[in-house]
Amino acid sequence: MAIKYGKKYPVGKGKINIYTEGEGDYTIIFLSGSGVTSPVLEYSPLYRRLSDTYRIAVIEKPGYGMSESTDTERTVENMVRESREALRLAGINPPYIIAAHSYSGFETIYWTNTYPDEVKAVLSIDMGLPDTAVEMGKAIPEEKCREYNEKNKKIYTRIQKRGIFAKLVRKFTVDATGMMSLNHLNDEEKKLYANLFYKNLTNKEIFEESLHLVSNGKRAGETGKLNVPAYFYISDFKTPMKEGSWKEFAIKYAKEIGAEYTVTDKGHNMYTRIPDEMAKNFKSFLKKHNM
Repeated sequence: MAIKYGKKYPVGKGKINIYTEGEGDYTIIFLSGSGVTSPVLEYSPLYRRLSDTYRIAVIEKPGYGMSESTDTERTVENMVRESREALRLAGINPPYIIAAHSYSGFETIYWTNTYPDEVKAVLSIDMGLPDTAVEMGKAIPEEKCREYNEKNKKIYTRIQKRGIFAKLVRKFTVDATGMMSLNHLNDEEKKLYANLFYKNLTNKEIFEESLHLVSNGKRAGETGKLNVPAYFYISDFKTPMKEGSWKEFAIKYAKEIGAEYTVTDKGHNMYTRIPDEMAKNFKSFLKKHNM
C-alpha cells in the first residue's frame, strides 16, 4: 500500500508539500529543524500521539522531504511567507499552534509576532532562539561557515553514493535521530526515509539556511519576544558558542516569557525517544489554556 505522504501546493517556482492528519478546532503546525531529512516521517512519533485530539499539519520547507525548490533566498521572511501561502492553498486556516524544532524557532518567533491573530500557542521542540544564533555566529563567523559548507558538500556528495563510506557513518547520518533503528516507522517508511535522506543531502536550501543563521535569528528577535502561551522542551544541545550554552539561553528565554518548560537529557531530537511524555505534557498544557 502506498504511503500517504501529503500533497504539494505551488509556491514560487516550486511546490511545497504539506501532510495533514486528525481533526480539531486548532491545527498544530510542525516546522522542522535545519537539514531534517523528511519532516513528515521524522516527527511522526510525536504528531501521531497528538492527532487524536488536534489536526496536525507538517510543512516541508523547500528542499526538504518531497518539497521542491522555490528558488528564493532563505530569509526568515521568505520562509514564513511560503509556509503561510502553502497553508492557505491547502485550506488550512488559523488559529494555529506552532510546534517548532531547532532552526524553525526563528520562523516561529517571526510568524507569531508579525501575524498575532494566527498563532495562539507555541510548542518548542528545543527550538533555536535569537540569542543562541548571535552567540553561534560569534563562534563561527560567516566566512568560516562558508568553508564548513564547502567541506561538508564534498563529504555529503560522497555519502550520497551509498557505498561503504555511507555504511560506516550510517549511525551519524541517516540514523542520527534513530528513525532507522527504532520502531517508529514500518519497513516501507524506513526505505522512503533513507531514499529522501540521500536525495536531499546536498540540497542548496539547507546550506543557505546555515549562512542566514545569525541574520534570521536577529530578524526574529527584532519582532520581540513570544507573547503567547508556550511550552518548551529543552536539551543540552552541544553547539559552538563564545559564551553561555544552548540550555542556558533556552531556560532564560522561557523564564522571561513565562513559559512552562521541561529540561530533558534525551537529546536535541528527543521526539524519537520520549514522544509519549512530550505528547502528554503538550496536551495537558494546551488543555489548561482552553485549546
